[in-house]
Amino acid sequence: MANNNTRPRRNIQGPHSALTDFLASHNISAAAIRDSYQRRVADAAQQNDVESTVDTPEDEEEDSVYEEVEATRKRARRNLATAKANAKKKHKAKRSGDHEDSDDDDDELLETMMYQKRKAVPGQLANCEICSKRFTVTPYSKSGPEGGLLCTQCSKKQTAEEKKAKAKVRKPSKRGRRQNYSNLLDGIAQSGAFSLLETCIKKVADSIHDIDEFGDLPEGLLHRLSQILSKRRVMTPRTLELFLRRDVSSIDIYDCAKLETEDFQKIFAFMPYLERVNLRCAGQFKDSTLEYITGRESHIRELQLDSSNLVSDECWQKFFKTCGHKLESLKLSNLDCSMGDETIEQMVKNCQNLRRLKIKECWRPGNESLKSISTLTRLEHLSLDFMQETDLETLGQLIHNVGPNLRTLSLRGFKNADDRILEAVHQRCKRLNKLRFADNATCTDKGYAHLFTNWQAPPLAFIDLSGARHIDNAVPDGPEEPVGLASEGFKALMEHSGDKIETLNISSCRHVSFDAFASTFDESRTYPKLKELDISFHTKVDDFLVNSIFKCCPALRRLIAFACFNITGAKVPSGVALIGGVNACSSIAIEDGVA
Repeated sequence: MANNNTRPRRNIQGPHSALTDFLASHNISAAAIRDSYQRRVADAAQQNDVESTVDTPEDEEEDSVYEEVEATRKRARRNLATAKANAKKKHKAKRSGDHEDSDDDDDELLETMMYQKRKAVPGQLANCEICSKRFTVTPYSKSGPEGGLLCTQCSKKQTAEEKKAKAKVRKPSKRGRRQNYSNLLDGIAQSGAFSLLETCIKKVADSIHDIDEFGDLPEGLLHRLSQILSKRRVMTPRTLELFLRRDVSSIDIYDCAKLETEDFQKIFAFMPYLERVNLRCAGQFKDSTLEYITGRESHIRELQLDSSNLVSDECWQKFFKTCGHKLESLKLSNLDCSMGDETIEQMVKNCQNLRRLKIKECWRPGNESLKSISTLTRLEHLSLDFMQETDLETLGQLIHNVGPNLRTLSLRGFKNADDRILEAVHQRCKRLNKLRFADNATCTDKGYAHLFTNWQAPPLAFIDLSGARHIDNAVPDGPEEPVGLASEGFKALMEHSGDKIETLNISSCRHVSFDAFASTFDESRTYPKLKELDISFHTKVDDFLVNSIFKCCPALRRLIAFACFNITGAKVPSGVALIGGVNACSSIAIEDGVA
């Protein structure tokens, strides 16, 4: 069959030839299109270069045109706002039923689509929406308020205005969780702002490196500044100089870790009339410093040193022989290699005017030291925490000799002490105001109940019986006859001292029952002066008991309840710090809208 197609045959090879043949058949030249596009791009680039290097007439007239551009921009924004308002009115009318028929809506939609601007593609020419200037569109051309494109100058102005409009929003200052925990551990549950005095003190502490002297600040404010600076670990040799004043008779530095031996000598050189010295973490307090004090006329009546391990026994003995007769209060703690039994004997021999003695966590004192201390019959405040084991008879003799004059008795870590020691306290210590008998696993609940029953001593303001419990992993609930402070002892304690007690620590006394707590903190009872209570590791305590405690203790400011996992939703009154519990981080309750 013959081919009747008279169309001329073309030599088509591949996609490129077909496209070229198609364009040629429609009188379209691909080369002409490419040349035209390249020419427009080159003209646009040349125009941009000229605008950036040469002052064109348009640039010269920019100031005169600027007002017109701004007016055009405002008019465009006003038209846009008017259109939005009209659209909103129509939408409301449509929803209320007062709208036109669907044909009018279709006409409006058709009109909008007909007159809608078609955006130009890169390489094409367009008029700026604001200044109506002709420019070449690029991929970076910005859109105007009504959807049109902007030239380079108008785009820059729009970008600058947007940056000014986006002002940086300052985040509200909020106290970190760490500071909140720190305040809670300090017993601070602040309601509202701090006092003006406290705020000024903290402001001074914040600028401590820019201060040259404190002036005539009273000793109370100096003591508070020392506490804050020591807590922040910024007590340096330079900071120390701010506290050195000849007219001050006391000094309290709670963190001397950054001070050198020369700094300690400087304290006693610049303050020759010191009567009360309190230096904590004084690791660089050496023999030379104590010899410097001994070689001068010392007025020290109260001395407290912590971690002064570099002072030898010989230097201590020399100091007691020279200055011991003036001492009325001596507190030594965390001494590892010094202060043995012989040194304690020399102290007792030469310090007969001591009214207060505290020896805490010292490694070397033992039975002989207890025998020596038992001769200090003028003691009114005694605090002992020995690392060495001691005999029960020696401890009993100590209480028998010094007990009648004691107002404060603190015995920690005497594990061999049994009910006979409690009986000695009951019989001999009838002037006590503070009692600490902690970390003991020998005394029974009957012994504690007997101690507080019919005791002729006045109600105590401070009681610490923490850690008084039976320790045996095989018998977690304890023996049938309770060992340590249990229900009966706790009831007797509150019956004796409940009206006057201010601080009570019964942490880890886990044999106190739920019923004992419930009957003690019943609605009919009130403990008006109790400010601090520690019930940590009492797993039976729950929200009900905590709420009962808050009701019975109107003056309570601090409740410590670590490992009390049944405390989950207690309502904490305003101004009370609840430390511990499951939701301890948010345990500062809000009462009457004040946090």
